[in-house]
Amino acid sequence: MKVLFLISLIFLSLNAAHTDNTLPSEEVMIVKDNSGLSDDAIRLKATVSDEKAESNVTLNTTQEDFSEISPTPIKYDWIKTKSGEWFKGKIKALYNNKLEFSSAAIGLHSFKFDTVIWIKSYQIISVNIENLATFPGVLRLKGDKLRIIQGNHEYEFARKDIISFAPDGEYESNFWSAKATLSFDIRSGNTNQYDYSAKINMLRLSSVSRFSLDYLGRITEKEGTEISNNHRLNQKYDRYLTRHFFWTPVFSELYSDTYINIRQQFTAGVGLGYTLLDSKKVRWSFSGGPAFVYTKYETVVLGNKTEDFSPAIEFSTKYQNDISSRIDLIYDYKLTYANTAAGTYKHHMLLTLENKLTSWLNLSITGVWDYILEPQETAQQIIPEQNDFQLLIGFGLKF
Repeated sequence: MKVLFLISLIFLSLNAAHTDNTLPSEEVMIVKDNSGLSDDAIRLKATVSDEKAESNVTLNTTQEDFSEISPTPIKYDWIKTKSGEWFKGKIKALYNNKLEFSSAAIGLHSFKFDTVIWIKSYQIISVNIENLATFPGVLRLKGDKLRIIQGNHEYEFARKDIISFAPDGEYESNFWSAKATLSFDIRSGNTNQYDYSAKINMLRLSSVSRFSLDYLGRITEKEGTEISNNHRLNQKYDRYLTRHFFWTPVFSELYSDTYINIRQQFTAGVGLGYTLLDSKKVRWSFSGGPAFVYTKYETVVLGNKTEDFSPAIEFSTKYQNDISSRIDLIYDYKLTYANTAAGTYKHHMLLTLENKLTSWLNLSITGVWDYILEPQETAQQIIPEQNDFQLLIGFGLKF
């Protein structure tokens, strides 16, 4: 029953993530367009507004300066960078000062938001304005001025007021992005061994929320004998309160590692979070809250319980540093305090260095450190090691 309860929590959070763009939330008011106009009619209104603005531009015919002339969005969104280049494609989301943009020419690419000086959307975009509301409409951003065009209204805000934005369309795929890193090491001859590891990160961004689903797993076999087999699935659903504050209606983890005597371990809880740093290159956030931990052991000493259910407190932090245009450093740390039977204290830490080879391919190096203060003794009276280290090197695909 405990397993079913946790799984139901995950599905509830998935359902909440799926509906948060269509249902009003308690934290963020949505200023809907009640004009009754179709999306195409609103796009036509935006095009007319664009034409009026550009009709006032006087070209210097000797210099042929066309910098103030922009393309008309037809089926695609357009963005312009500081370098003067226009890109045609689809806006995926803006989050943590990074604009995810999908284009046939460059694939799925993440632009630093401060390098984007012009946005003309074809899609209806839902924009979360700090301490105010969420506004769905056709988006126009030029310099520091933002316009959101609806059927009956046109709203203007400063660029600095934007918390996030994402498409407001009907297609669920518009909100999702994913990254998968796989590594294999196969040896034969004097030693027959294979190592497999996988790290998969899925992310759903809307104008008011962030839902992540992360998997990390490793299997190792030597001379036909399995020597490691561990799997970890983390889920976290955050809703923005302000640019810096967010709350987590549900977070959860499913974990198994028979070689440290854990057949199944499930954690779930709620929490609050705060983004301490949110600059052009560095993002650092903290979150935490009450939780519960359910553990089922592989084997136990005679007389001990094979299962344990414990209240807990969980704390996590995530630090991201864009060292250069191609190299990112990501530090992810989570600790949990529970009762003695659940290990008293445990932490899970990842330090990742990503080198972007192309817009969709990167080389990833990840160090993993798992620690448990009081591992459970097995039926053979063996106490597993407190520390478990892994080094994962592989190629990551972004899509």
